[in-house]
Amino acid sequence: MENLQLQKIANEVRKNIIEGVHSAKSGHPGGSLSAADMMTFLYFEEMRVNPKNPKAENRDRFVLSKGHAAPALYAVLAEKGFLPKEDMKTLRKPDSYLQGHPDMKHTPGVEMSAGSLGQGISAAVGMALAGKLDQADYRVYTMIGDGESEEGQVWEAAMFAGARKLDNLVVILDNNNLQIDGTVEEVCSPYPFDKKFEAFNFHVLMIDGHNFDEIREALNNARETKGRPTAIIMNTVKGKGVSYMENKVNWHGAAPNDELYAVAMEELKKAGEALCQK
Repeated sequence: MENLQLQKIANEVRKNIIEGVHSAKSGHPGGSLSAADMMTFLYFEEMRVNPKNPKAENRDRFVLSKGHAAPALYAVLAEKGFLPKEDMKTLRKPDSYLQGHPDMKHTPGVEMSAGSLGQGISAAVGMALAGKLDQADYRVYTMIGDGESEEGQVWEAAMFAGARKLDNLVVILDNNNLQIDGTVEEVCSPYPFDKKFEAFNFHVLMIDGHNFDEIREALNNARETKGRPTAIIMNTVKGKGVSYMENKVNWHGAAPNDELYAVAMEELKKAGEALCQK
């Protein structure tokens, strides 16, 4: 798929995110928007998935370990056809299947229920190990947060994955450098990420998480890497695509009011129109 088409889809994903969070009057827009480009690429170019058969045995698996970014996952699943786009307006409603964190029992396309930080990557490692034991050819992708990486369980999972040489596993770290209480350095710095993953026998790549050429090259490189898992550390902008949210920690877990919702949707509408002019 051409980059321009991916950019158009990612812009629609961002609209879905804002729609859902605004309707819910709560949620996590900042880290959802920073992850939107990578998730778009995974579901529309990289991964073998089929919305008509979401439980196909040979499907690739994606685990959103930073589960609070559920609006991004739902938004991509909606664009891909796993669920109706209009259901984004039910986000976080008591009777909705689109809860604040992903629910594998009720939401098609969700591979792992997430929420408690650090657990998703462990589940993904288990899936990758199962693939090896079954001699299956599916691949497993998991996205973790930079703040999440302050959890010790992240590194226990990484140690196991490296020791078992799980080359069917790709760990994607969304490094937007902001978590709920401030910058990652201020709260409890887990840097340097590259050296830590290398110490656990990972092949490490560092990219711009909003550049589709770099995303494509990194994932191709990961697929060609044998004998060890890959960690892709992607530098991103929290709140990417909505000017007043970009690099603002207060948009980690807050919903826009009606006025700011209108501003965000107008910005994204204009961004989409500009892409259509290309």
